[in-house]
Amino acid sequence: MAVEYDLVVIGGGSAGLLVAGIAASLKAKVALIERDRLGGDCLWYGCVPSKSLIHASRIAYEVKHAGRFGIYCKDPEIDFAKAINHVQGVISTIQPHDSPERFAALGVEVIFGSGEFIDRQTFKVNGRSIKARAFVIATGSRAAIPAIPGLKEAGYITNEQVFSITKRPYSLAVIGGGPIGCELGQAFSRLGSQVTMIASGDRLLAKEDPEAAQVIQTQFASEGISILTKTRCDRVEVAGGKKYLWANDQKVAEVDEILIATGRQPNIESLNLQAAGVETHQKSAAGYGSGSKQGISVNAKLQTTNPRIYACGDVIGGYQFTHVAGYEANIVLRNALFLPVFKADYRVIPWATFTDPELARVGLTEQEAKERYGDNINVVKQGFDEVDRAQAEAATAGFAKIITRRNGEILGAHLVGPAAGELIHEIILAMSHKLKISALGGIHIYPTLSEINSKVAFELTKQNYEKNYQLQNILEKLFRLLRTLG
Repeated sequence: MAVEYDLVVIGGGSAGLLVAGIAASLKAKVALIERDRLGGDCLWYGCVPSKSLIHASRIAYEVKHAGRFGIYCKDPEIDFAKAINHVQGVISTIQPHDSPERFAALGVEVIFGSGEFIDRQTFKVNGRSIKARAFVIATGSRAAIPAIPGLKEAGYITNEQVFSITKRPYSLAVIGGGPIGCELGQAFSRLGSQVTMIASGDRLLAKEDPEAAQVIQTQFASEGISILTKTRCDRVEVAGGKKYLWANDQKVAEVDEILIATGRQPNIESLNLQAAGVETHQKSAAGYGSGSKQGISVNAKLQTTNPRIYACGDVIGGYQFTHVAGYEANIVLRNALFLPVFKADYRVIPWATFTDPELARVGLTEQEAKERYGDNINVVKQGFDEVDRAQAEAATAGFAKIITRRNGEILGAHLVGPAAGELIHEIILAMSHKLKISALGGIHIYPTLSEINSKVAFELTKQNYEKNYQLQNILEKLFRLLRTLG
């Protein structure tokens, strides 16, 4: 059977669409296989709908608290169904960009159906066997469901259902204290639900800088969100229309609905990877005893153990962010179509959690930097309460923290505060081009929130000067001399 395509992409999410679209524009013969609909998790169940709902909830919160600015409103009347309609409207507006018609016009053959590999160079879908010079697996991930007795019987929602419910739950338990749980938990609280966050770790956002995560946790508590840490739900019961969550033989929550946000599971089970010679890796699941979850093993070039097959995005179980999937897609595209010489570089990978305040991170944490470099680091921190624009907007909670080596090389940055997800890009650029922290000290428009980056850079200069007593003595003598000379 002859090779029919230059490239076959399996999965029509953000990574797969990018690979297929650009490959076709380069005049490669491309097929895109998707079992459901194009757009993937980001469009239908992730980035787009969650940020739309967060925006609606933030408006509700600002209206409710407008009295601090001398603007008095009655408590906002929230039409939850209309808020969800806004979310769906945004999806509908963006969806044509990911439509089958658009990709067909680009030259991509779009095939809908579930399929599997039948050998190292053939994928079978809808009864049709397809051969290609190279394959790209970009099938994404889904919510990992913890093995909690009674959970299935009680019923629950994940990110795949939460944006289509039209009746606001009066009370909601969020199992999982990571970014998805925190973003949606705060949004539902601001839209009128009584929210209980349940995290198995000792704090929310366990992968983030502890000081930064504490700012979020404090804000949640101030908004009336109940937070249970070091709590592992071990069973769920239903009685009288309510769902009861238990931990260590104690009832910890009584709610109308349960949202599961305990991590992600790569979508690989139906692909018959063994027939293609593609190996997977195992890693522990989301801390709730749901066994292990798999991801596709890849090398630095994002090749699987079958060099003709590449994988990128959530399915490899690495950084599970749309922007990282896009970066990996560009690496895969070049390697699969031409020569496999390009390697992924994860030195500078940023991300943000879109709570209010936002939390953004790039690079190492303070603890990671200490473990790697010992005492050869500087840690500088600047609060938003020292930024005039933040004061003007009554948004002073949070700070910027930058970790550097003694020579000024930036190792990591953690921002928590207003627009943190926007402000961190200046630091990302500096790290990407290996600029030192002093590069952040240039002119910034006043008054803007971005001044925090120059202020934190200046803070390191100030600290170094205060420690340099020899320089201080020299300057004191110099100025004394200059005064005598008139």
